[in-house]
Amino acid sequence: MVHNVDVGVLLGLSTAAGAFTEPIVRELAGKTERPIIFPLSNPTSKAEARPGELDEWTDGRALVATGSPFAPVVRDGVEHRVAQCNNVYIFPAIGLAVTASKATRVTDEMMRVAARTLGEASPALADPAEPLLPRWEDVPAIADRIAVARSRCRRSPTE
Repeated sequence: MVHNVDVGVLLGLSTAAGAFTEPIVRELAGKTERPIIFPLSNPTSKAEARPGELDEWTDGRALVATGSPFAPVVRDGVEHRVAQCNNVYIFPAIGLAVTASKATRVTDEMMRVAARTLGEASPALADPAEPLLPRWEDVPAIADRIAVARSRCRRSPTE
């Protein structure tokens, strides 16, 4: 799987619990400084790997987001929050932006702006020990930022 390609990302959408094995994750981690690993399958029992394993197998270097909530990972006596990848980060913001701008459709550009704005809010940018995605309590403020960013975009004739 990962030994035949130069890869830095694993996306888990299979519901095959344990699909991201230690050898696979270690090989991936050997190819990139900050491997991105998203075991997104629900429920937690179907996740492709557990965050604690991913943390251990990558020496804490992986950027991990899961599809279901997991308890924080403890590394060197410090508790690290596990990011939960969820459409709640972007979908409400897109709804707000569409309503505020009176757009008639959601475009690819709207989704790109939303993703870029969410990415800019990543706590990991300021501190690599922080999770990839912001805290749940920050979602309303991020939705506002996404809607404002969308309003600054050039509108296409079809919107």
